[in-house]
Amino acid sequence: MKVKDTEIKKHVRDRYARAAKESSSCCGKVSSPCCGGTAEPDRDAASRMVGYSPEDLAAIPEDANLGLGCGNPTALAGLKPGETVLDLGSGGGIDCFLAARKVGPSGRVIGVDMTAEMVDRARENARRTGAANVEFRLGEIESLPVADGTVDVIISNCVINLSTDKPRVFREAFRVLKPGGRIMVSDLALRKPLPEAVRASVDAYVACVAGALVKDEYLRDVSEAGFERVEVVNEKAFPAELILEDSLAGEAVKKLKLSLQELREHIGSVLSLEVSAVKPGR
Repeated sequence: MKVKDTEIKKHVRDRYARAAKESSSCCGKVSSPCCGGTAEPDRDAASRMVGYSPEDLAAIPEDANLGLGCGNPTALAGLKPGETVLDLGSGGGIDCFLAARKVGPSGRVIGVDMTAEMVDRARENARRTGAANVEFRLGEIESLPVADGTVDVIISNCVINLSTDKPRVFREAFRVLKPGGRIMVSDLALRKPLPEAVRASVDAYVACVAGALVKDEYLRDVSEAGFERVEVVNEKAFPAELILEDSLAGEAVKKLKLSLQELREHIGSVLSLEVSAVKPGR
């Protein structure tokens, strides 16, 4: 792994560890979503903005919602009773607990997160609520602690954009899915490439901007991993204001010596995507 990649991964892990401890966003304490994240007490409002219903939020442990998403993959994944679901970058467990309700006691949900503090928080949420069909594992989405061909559905919410090796993430997803298994991910992508100075900024990367791929590149990575029927289920612009209000974006502006207008133009190309695909077979 490159030194830069190692540095990015450390910063991402540190940021999420702080979010788990402080009950705030991955992108810092802000008044609006960035990667869906907000400071207290706006997490429910932010989650509603990205697709969670009031009923969804009422059905999960309070500490599971950290306001870190950019969509609601469980709403579109068509989960069925008895299925095994894997959540890449499960955080406090919000999507795992929603998935657990859909697959029922005969189903199973596995959450994987690289941040020990997040895994501890999610496990405590599961223990307190008696969610017997949910488990949380410490691991990286580029090297999943999951056996080959054991998962029916993979979900993920605004996490893959933070990986420094996205093709490997999709190859790992392909590996652990059963033949005929499917993915449904909510993530950030770009309409056009960002300038090199922005892409090279660790602050901008951790703020969920610099790590995002151009939309066509994102879809290509999914296809090249072996998936078929790759489809954009939903696509919308991610408002620049929601990122510009983030503390890390502010730090990036200072370090990159960009005007707010310049950064606004670059961030204006950020999209919120919901992508589905199927592993061939069956």
